[in-house]
Amino acid sequence: MKLLLEKKNKIKNVIIDVDITLRSEEKKSEGTILKFLPFLHRSPAIKKHYESLENFNSLYYIPFYRYLKYDAKIGFRQMFFYILDKKAKDVQYGGYEPKFENEELHFEDFTFPPQKNKYYEEIKRICKLNNIRLIPVMTPICSKLIGKDYFQKVNLLYPEIYNYEDRVDDDKNFSSCAHMNDAGAKKFTEIILEDFFPK
Repeated sequence: MKLLLEKKNKIKNVIIDVDITLRSEEKKSEGTILKFLPFLHRSPAIKKHYESLENFNSLYYIPFYRYLKYDAKIGFRQMFFYILDKKAKDVQYGGYEPKFENEELHFEDFTFPPQKNKYYEEIKRICKLNNIRLIPVMTPICSKLIGKDYFQKVNLLYPEIYNYEDRVDDDKNFSSCAHMNDAGAKKFTEIILEDFFPK
């Protein structure tokens, strides 16, 4: 969202999945960090966001260090795309990468307590400052969930979050217990459109 605002995009609505992210704010997702590293020198917003990383100076000031350190994830191929200004796979198709497989679903443990999260609080603040309608949701999960009261606990902490954990209820719509497959994602998208953007 910061990047969109940095590029002077007009944003009316933001839909965000916040359920599992309330587990901890200390653990940073390496996968998410790596997606933005190739653009570290192109965006003041990315630079500012990553300045707190322990190895920020190496990532930012040593040429090609980030590509060598994370070669398996972004490596030479991503550097090559960056030089050619070509879009990598994860930014094609509008950011949506469908999951078609339906593997055997395993139990998902949600017995941990939700916590206040500074990143979610920051998103709320940015939306308010920029007059953006924030739609925070808890997304569907399969029937093999342990700790179903987790979602009620989230609502006690953040009552504004919409609970959709049981709105796509057939396990055939999931590729893993916490992730919908393509069919499930399409059903869920229809539900969200009907609920928040009626014709």
